[in-house]
Amino acid sequence: MQPRKTDLARDALQAHRAPLDMRQRRLLILCDGQRDLSQLTAVIGPEASAMVIQLIQAGYLMSSAPPEPMPAPAPVAPTAAGPAPASAAHATERRRSLVAARIYLLGILELQRHPQAAALLHTLQQARSDEQVVAALGSALDALPGLTSAGYCERVRQRLFEVLPETHLAQLEQAGAVAG
Repeated sequence: MQPRKTDLARDALQAHRAPLDMRQRRLLILCDGQRDLSQLTAVIGPEASAMVIQLIQAGYLMSSAPPEPMPAPAPVAPTAAGPAPASAAHATERRRSLVAARIYLLGILELQRHPQAAALLHTLQQARSDEQVVAALGSALDALPGLTSAGYCERVRQRLFEVLPETHLAQLEQAGAVAG
């Protein structure tokens, strides 16, 4: 069954005066004669079938016969198992970003109400080159244990290392900011 709107439903959606709740309005919008009940259930939830029946009984929807089934596309043969881990590693690396790390630590420093945190924030904001940013990140990580609790500092450090690109992480290791 592929329900579609009646003229009453179109008028109700335009006028905003019908006694419909938001879920019913959403369902009416989605009922375009193209989606079947299973697709509507996936979007609206398990109560979609009951709502469709109520809206049909109220005259807002009418059911239409499903179109001729389309032949299923030929399944694509899976590629070798080798590229999958590489693409997963590539996707993880894509999520890493020096900009994201910088923004994260700027937010953390803003939350600290301490003059030293304000100075570190300013230094990180003024850093222009990658090397300056990494150095400012390292300075902030070194100072953070004195500004906040050890547990919070460790969570910040772990999160920063999750978003920091591997090359910059190595630079922090060389500077001694990673140990901690």
